Amino acid sequence: MQIGVAYSEPGQQIWLNIEVPDSATIREAIERSGILKQFPQIDLDVQKVGVFGKLSKLDSALRPGDRVEIYRAIICDPATVPRKDADDDEE
Repeated sequence: MQIGVAYSEPGQQIWLNIEVPDSATIREAIERSGILKQFPQIDLDVQKVGVFGKLSKLDSALRPGDRVEIYRAIICDPATVPRKDADDDEE
C-alpha cells in the first residue's frame, strides 16, 4: 500500500510517498522511508508521531493513503509569543 511520511525543520520539509506492506506499522514506515538517514537527529524514542495530525503510537497499523508525521518539540512557549490579532489586519 502507498503511504506518505512527512517531517519538517525550519527551512526544510520533506514528504515522501512510499510503498509498504499491508501490515506495516508507523515505525516500519518511517524506517523504510529512509528519513532517519536524511535526518539523523530524529529520535523516535523521544519525538511524537501521528497520522494526519492525530498523535499515534509507533506500533499503530497504517491504512492505504495515510500520512505519517514526525513532530519536533516546541522550542518556545506559545503563551509568550506575541500573536497577531485579526483586529491588526483592519487598521
